[in-house]
Amino acid sequence: MDLLPIRRAILSVTDKKGLVPFATFLVEQGVELVSTGGTMKVLQDAGLPVQSVSSVTGFPEILNGRVKTLHPHIHAGILANKDVPEHMQVLEELKIRPFDLVVVNLYNFAGAVSRQLSLEQAVEEIDIGGPCLIRAAAKNFHSILVLPGTEWYEEAVNEMKANNNCVSLLFRQRMASRAFDATSRYDALITSYIRP
Repeated sequence: MDLLPIRRAILSVTDKKGLVPFATFLVEQGVELVSTGGTMKVLQDAGLPVQSVSSVTGFPEILNGRVKTLHPHIHAGILANKDVPEHMQVLEELKIRPFDLVVVNLYNFAGAVSRQLSLEQAVEEIDIGGPCLIRAAAKNFHSILVLPGTEWYEEAVNEMKANNNCVSLLFRQRMASRAFDATSRYDALITSYIRP
């Protein structure tokens, strides 16, 4: 599909810059928000309606937050190709609702390196769920928009305003490219840091 309506978004960000104005715009357009721990608290404190990931998965965040979004009710909602009837039928049968937008930026591993943390402490700053969300959405850019950094919020708002709350395939493809770039640079930094 060319124009994708944005109706449901999952937000999980380390960098909260610009989050509230962007999420406010989404809510004003009727977009349903789903979020994780710290991001959800910022949204709630701003008075925005937001649903917890745990309420979507039916499973609590565990292992000190190491496992939050790694669940079929999240990833099937991201990876389903909306142009494939069989995919949509499976979601319907399993009562999984699709997402249209993934807003994720990653744990600040570069900050952990600059603070000269011990290897054990630095490892705790390695994001697992975030890259999974970003890569899943980027792979499925035909059916979902991924925003892998705060610098893309304004462009996404302009895109939605220009297209009656929809985003174009070209924009989704551009953001998918930026998403894979973000995760590859993140992995390269980690690889360099932990190499003995």
